Amino acid sequence: MRHRASLICALVLATAGPAPAASPHQHGTATLDIAVDAGRVSIVLDTPLDNLLGFERAPRTEAERQQAAAAVALLRDAGRLFRIDPAAGCTLAQVELDSAALKLGSEGPATPREGHADLEGRFDFDCRQGDRAAYVEIGLFEAFRNLRRMEVQLVTPKGQMKASLQRPATRVALVR
Repeated sequence: MRHRASLICALVLATAGPAPAASPHQHGTATLDIAVDAGRVSIVLDTPLDNLLGFERAPRTEAERQQAAAAVALLRDAGRLFRIDPAAGCTLAQVELDSAALKLGSEGPATPREGHADLEGRFDFDCRQGDRAAYVEIGLFEAFRNLRRMEVQLVTPKGQMKASLQRPATRVALVR
């Protein structure tokens, strides 16, 4: 069942059509993929580190290390950042963070390619009735001031869609 949400996210990406003309690494912009089924809501965040930290490299000073640790702690507390409609009865099940610059996740180069460091986060929520969720409140704009826009791809039992969420908006509707 756990891999079903991964499959759904992969299907969204494969069937969503061509990527937008903008670069995948764009400061101020993050991508958010949301997959919903009866037992799970999975959210994948892909963002330049600049959106989270104000720099996109490994932290160099003690203040930068503390800033990075605070951002990672906030991301790990994903239930505060992603508030799913209570009708779905969801609870945070797992968080996976991957960033070579922050030495998180899979083994990768210590220095990101071309000096542009990213973070990918996967947030899985186990739900009693995930398909009853009508919305997800996104707290990323509140938490990270450099983030201004999110490109959202969504797949639910009722269909697929794309949307852009711009500051100060916080709600992603899961139904049409």
